[in-house]
Amino acid sequence: MSTHTRIRKFNTKDTYPNQALDNDLCQAVRAGNTVYVRGQIGTDFEGNLVGLGDPAAQAEQAMKNVKQLLEEAGSDLSHIVKTTTYIIDPRYREPVYHVIGKWLKGVFPISTGLVISGLGQPQWLMEIDVIAVIPDEWPSQAGE
Repeated sequence: MSTHTRIRKFNTKDTYPNQALDNDLCQAVRAGNTVYVRGQIGTDFEGNLVGLGDPAAQAEQAMKNVKQLLEEAGSDLSHIVKTTTYIIDPRYREPVYHVIGKWLKGVFPISTGLVISGLGQPQWLMEIDVIAVIPDEWPSQAGE
């Protein structure tokens, strides 16, 4: 019995043709009732960048990706427990966080936000990764 399921496997030589990489990765991993989603950026699953120069548009696409990956893993946005958001300019905080906040309204995850010097490609302005659960049938939501 497998301990985890890999969702949307890929190799970096296909996704980063401009870099000499050859790593086998996947977009999400379901391990038990936990889903780990790889950092998502403003690129759709066909490799098209959405929102060149626009951090809010990139965040919108990243959250569309997160939603799709969670659903493919058997979870959904309402079951996100942690987010980590990376931005390359502190001025992008408001536009990016407004988009993320819209997608996660009422979810109340814990979150970490970082301003970093750069991401994997120069056109990427933000990235978000999430951890979510696949809930058992809970009789009540004690502790809310």
